[in-house]
Amino acid sequence: MRFRHPDGSTVHLAYCTNVHPAETLDGVRAQLRDHCEPVRRRLGRDRLGIGLWLARDAARTLINDPAELRALRSELDSRGLEVVTLNGFPYEGFGADEVKYRVYRPDWTEPDRLAHTTDLARLLAALLPDDATEGTISTLPLAWRTPYDGDPEAARTARSAVTTLAQRLDALAEMTGKSIRIGLEPEPGCTVETTADAIAPLTDIGHDRIGICVDTCHLATSFEDPATALDALAAAGVRIVKSQLSAALHAEDPHLPEVRTALAAFAEPRFLHQTRTSTAAGLRGTDDLDEAVAGRALPDSTPWRAHFHVPLHAPPAPPLTSTLPVLRDTLARLVGGPAPLTRHLEVETYTWQALPAELRPRTRTQLADGIAAELTLARDLLVDLGLKELP
Repeated sequence: MRFRHPDGSTVHLAYCTNVHPAETLDGVRAQLRDHCEPVRRRLGRDRLGIGLWLARDAARTLINDPAELRALRSELDSRGLEVVTLNGFPYEGFGADEVKYRVYRPDWTEPDRLAHTTDLARLLAALLPDDATEGTISTLPLAWRTPYDGDPEAARTARSAVTTLAQRLDALAEMTGKSIRIGLEPEPGCTVETTADAIAPLTDIGHDRIGICVDTCHLATSFEDPATALDALAAAGVRIVKSQLSAALHAEDPHLPEVRTALAAFAEPRFLHQTRTSTAAGLRGTDDLDEAVAGRALPDSTPWRAHFHVPLHAPPAPPLTSTLPVLRDTLARLVGGPAPLTRHLEVETYTWQALPAELRPRTRTQLADGIAAELTLARDLLVDLGLKELP
């Protein structure tokens, strides 16, 4: 979906296909047929943006076979789908029964991360619509904090790899005329956990093609104030490459037994749901939600937030809620001013099948309806901010 900002620029809205697990190119094609095109039809649009997730095996197939890449581009066109952004954070296995810490490997200290991201950049340059010259890719925020933190050699290796990537992106732009930018995506528990954590490594790298991806669920989970966070990025000259529109799980009164019970329903074995609370002594947290609800790992006199991507249009029932207000405030700062701070927006709710059983979609139809409803909410927010939806 495309929108015209009051300044005349085009803002793109997509939804991320990591909600539809696929490790192979055949699986990606099935996503387009079974999910992405039905969502587009529900929205009544001739064209729908998707934030494509290409796992390692799918990406390698496309890199090694130009005919397959041309065929994918043709299929996107025929189904009314366009790609200006990729989710390069998960490497493989995102549809496994247990993902947890595996999603952070390989990290930026490992050669496979650089190789894969280079592949993604080349592929995105080829998949961009004819009238688009800029693409974006979100990626792992360097590494999970252990054993990375406190290891200066790991930090040097990771930053060197990202710098090498930036040089490759320069060469790609010169060769293709397509500008691809990469955004480190701060996430709780990682060495770059917050937007503030991103400033030092990004200013150290100091390259225009390397910036930040602001995920509004992660921002909220870490209790970051959107205005403060975005102003600090601007002051440091850090470019916001893209933003993922998402909402975290919020519990106002975690000391109450009924709140603990409600939270426990969202503790599940597939993904990590890092949980945080903001206290007078600073931010406290656990790596997963079950650690928080099971005992006294977190102070419970202040609200808790968990890294669980709640469907935007469907907050959980009381006594829980979502951090949709944080998303609204962030979006207003991102695109509500005289010029957009980013032009690529991506709804990323990959946890539909991790919801409590009674809330999960049971059919493809129900899932498509839910994704379309999320995109409709995001569209309405953009229109309310003065953007005009384009055909």
